[in-house]
Amino acid sequence: MDRSVVVTTRSLAAALICSCLLLAGCATGPNIVVNENPTADFSQFKTYGFAQPLGTDRAEYSSLLSQYLTVAASREMDARGYRQAEDPDLQLNFFANTKDKIRTTQTPTAGVYYGYRRGRYDAWGGYETRVTQFTEGMLTIDVVDAQRKQLVWEASISDRVREEDKTNLEAVLNEALTLVFAEFPYTAN
Repeated sequence: MDRSVVVTTRSLAAALICSCLLLAGCATGPNIVVNENPTADFSQFKTYGFAQPLGTDRAEYSSLLSQYLTVAASREMDARGYRQAEDPDLQLNFFANTKDKIRTTQTPTAGVYYGYRRGRYDAWGGYETRVTQFTEGMLTIDVVDAQRKQLVWEASISDRVREEDKTNLEAVLNEALTLVFAEFPYTAN
């Protein structure tokens, strides 16, 4: 396969993966799920860094997706008093994927017919079935105790991928990480 096709395909995949995360236009907004290790002592963590290589880099270079994620995550961690370091207490990693999905909905309908024997119109019920195809993207952020090599906090954000988000990946990721880190209750002492 031509390398330019592979790079273009990866770029499109990266856009699809994270474009679902933008809230605009979504009635319910993205779904965020958070888990944490209840035995983790967050008071001991003061610094952070990023896994090498990141889960969002499958090639031998840093993708735009990874670059946007590290900038947004750094902004969020810095705002909470953590400092980026070469030998960090916490290590962040990202994973992203997409799934094609089909949603089927049924809506009641009413019709009218003429009754032969009674000489009148009566209503009868039925259902209209609508099938929608869409792509759902999910981004997971892992926060790992770097010394113990143990996951201490993770969050996943998922939503429908929208066509208009593909050209606005950086803004989509900024919004997504702002939402995810709103669920991160810790600050560096």
